[in-house]
Amino acid sequence: MDAITLPILLTSAVLAAILTGTINILLAWRKSREEERSRVRTVFAEAFAAYAEYKEYPYVIRRRNIEKPGEERVRISEQIRQTQEHLNYYLAWTRAESDDVGRAYDALIEQVRASAGVAMKEAWQQPAIAEDAAMIIPSSQVDLGSLKTYEAAYTTAVGKHLKKLSSWWSKKR
Repeated sequence: MDAITLPILLTSAVLAAILTGTINILLAWRKSREEERSRVRTVFAEAFAAYAEYKEYPYVIRRRNIEKPGEERVRISEQIRQTQEHLNYYLAWTRAESDDVGRAYDALIEQVRASAGVAMKEAWQQPAIAEDAAMIIPSSQVDLGSLKTYEAAYTTAVGKHLKKLSSWWSKKR
């Protein structure tokens, strides 16, 4: 090799190493962002699942086992307690993750506690369902239709937040 070829080869090798290193760093950063977005999406979905679980309790209470009232009171009360615990966790988590999502989840939970809470109270005051025909509970007894607007607001806020977490190349699709 002559004196001119060696510096060119070294410069090319250094340039290739720098380029490879830069690409690897960018790929690692992208993977990290995608993993973070996936984690956040999962927790938002879990928060919605806790809400949906709470929303079902008026039906659970009405359909409790008529043959074991004492055991059913304890079982259902413990389930409600655990669900309340999860709701409180997700209230704090959504607030910490995003102001907009936190506000939407706060409103959703406030509304479900008001409407489903009243329906649960009324369900406890009614006798348990004893016949198959009574398993269909009309909306005149449990009406949770007012929650649709709050559900939509929450899912919209989550979608906007997740879009902010998307990488620029994902947004172009």
